[in-house]
Amino acid sequence: MENALNLDTVVLSEDKKSIILLDQTLLPNECKYITVDKAEDIWEAIYSLRVRGAPAIGCTGAYAYYVLADKLDTTDMDEFVKECTKIMEYINSSRPTAVNLSWALNRMHSVLLAEKDSKTVAEMKVRLMEEADAIREEDIQISRNIGKYGFELLEKLGKGVGIMTHCNAGTLATAKYGTALAPMYIAIENGWDPKDMHVYCDETRPLLQGARLSAYEMQAAGIDTYVQCDNMASYTMKSGKVGIIFVGCDRVAANGDFANKIGTSGVAIIAKYYGIPFYVCAPSSTIDMTMESGDEIRIEQRKAEEVTEMWYKERMAPEGVGVVNPAFDVTDHELVTGIITEKGIAYAPFKESFEKMGILPVEKFVDKKEDQ
Repeated sequence: MENALNLDTVVLSEDKKSIILLDQTLLPNECKYITVDKAEDIWEAIYSLRVRGAPAIGCTGAYAYYVLADKLDTTDMDEFVKECTKIMEYINSSRPTAVNLSWALNRMHSVLLAEKDSKTVAEMKVRLMEEADAIREEDIQISRNIGKYGFELLEKLGKGVGIMTHCNAGTLATAKYGTALAPMYIAIENGWDPKDMHVYCDETRPLLQGARLSAYEMQAAGIDTYVQCDNMASYTMKSGKVGIIFVGCDRVAANGDFANKIGTSGVAIIAKYYGIPFYVCAPSSTIDMTMESGDEIRIEQRKAEEVTEMWYKERMAPEGVGVVNPAFDVTDHELVTGIITEKGIAYAPFKESFEKMGILPVEKFVDKKEDQ
C-alpha cells in the first residue's frame, strides 16, 4: 500500500493544458488518475467527488479557471473578462458548501481584474497559470503549519494517544499533508513511531470517506488504525480510548460555527459530554468572515441513491421511500475547543481570535448569499 503522501491529488499537466486528478471514487482499491480539460468534465469531477476535500477543490477551481481561460480564442480583454466570469460562476456551482472553491475562483478573478489593463490576453493567461500554481504551493505550506500546531497538542497528551476523526481531511483532501490528518504526518516527521498513535476513523456515511480514504492514509503511514461505524463513536469515546478529536471543515462562519461532512455535529456533541477536546482544522481560506453564523451556510443536498443503493449489491431500502441526504451539517461553536489554522489556534470568542490573526471579510464575485 503506497503512502498517500506520495500521491498527487491535483496537478497541472506537463503541457499546461489540462488538470490531472487522482480519482478518489476508486480508492482504496484502485489508484487511477484522470485528465480533464473541458468545463463539463471538471464540474463533474468536483460534483462526483473524484476530487474532494475543501483545499483540493480550491486548487482544482484555480486550475480550472486557468485551463478554461487558456482555451478562450480572443485577444479582446473585455471579451476575455466576460468569458472568465462565466467560467468562474459555472465551476463554482459544482459544490456550494465548500468555501475554498469560491475563494480560489475569487482570487483568480481578482488577479484578472487588477491586472487586465496592463497586460495582453496572452500575458494574462500566463499570469493566471502562475497564480493557480501559487495557490497549490501555498496549500502545501498551510497544511504543514496546521499539522505543526496540531502536533503540539499531541505532544502535550503524550505518545500512545488515541485520535478520532470524521470523514477525510488528509493529504487526499489537499495538495499535500491535509488538515485533520496533518498532525499525525508531522508527528512521524518529528520522530514519533507511527505506532505511538491510535487513530479511529468514523466510517462516514453515506459515501464512506473515513473508511475508504482516512483509513487508507493512516494505515499506509503505518499508524495503528481502526474503522468504526458512525454510530459507534460514543462507545469508543466512553471507553477512554480517545484523547483528542481532529476534524476538517468546508466552511467556518465568523462566530466559529462550521460546516463539515454530515455526522460531524453528532461527534462534537458526544465529545462535549465526555469532555474530550474537539479541534477543527481549518485553513484561513475556509473561514468566511462575511457569514455571521452557521445559519447562513448553504447545505448541499445530494442524490437519494447514495443512501439507498450505493455500496450495496441489491437496493437496501424500499422503493419510493423518502430520503434525507444532506452532504454536511453545521456544528455549533460552543462545542468547539479550538480551531487550528495555519496562523495559530483560535479560541472563543472566535470572531475576535480570527480578527487578531488578520482574517477579515473579502469581496466576493461568486458565492454571494443572494446567488444561493
